[in-house]
Amino acid sequence: MPKPPKGARLGSGPAHERLMLAGLAAALFREERIRTTETRARRLRPVAEKLITTAKEGTIASRRRALAVVEDRDIVHKLYSDIAPRFADRNGGYTRIIKLAPRKGDAAPMVLIEIVEGAAPEAKPAEEERRRRLLRRRGRAGRDQGRDQEEPEETVAAAPVPVEEAATDGGVADEEESPIDE
Repeated sequence: MPKPPKGARLGSGPAHERLMLAGLAAALFREERIRTTETRARRLRPVAEKLITTAKEGTIASRRRALAVVEDRDIVHKLYSDIAPRFADRNGGYTRIIKLAPRKGDAAPMVLIEIVEGAAPEAKPAEEERRRRLLRRRGRAGRDQGRDQEEPEETVAAAPVPVEEAATDGGVADEEESPIDE
């Protein structure tokens, strides 16, 4: 009888767990960082690292093995063309888990799992965005009150640009007499 893998079972059965991990791996490769619970991230890490190691081989057979786990061809293409070449000189440790504040609804421990090298700079986690928005709302004016505000530099005014006189006959300037007026 096959022995189930160590660790917490995520969901109702092994098929559901396999599909959930495949979906999390696809999201991780697409976004290069995702926010999830600590248990799911700990179960996702070996799956994602094995897929990256498989992608480093670069063969057709390894691509088919990756497609057996992550069925989205675009994500597998990104894995082989963008992510795996970054780790050509690295022998493991492709992901990083960073702990975040507990989830508000059920206080589940939340983490940020990301790909280590060259994480997508434009994809910022929602936590960071919320924190920045809060700081903006609380007011930069509150932070600037204690500081001496610098005087703005004097700017040299540009010379006024001469404006051509507008034509008086409906916006059309007559330099020469048109044959219609005759």
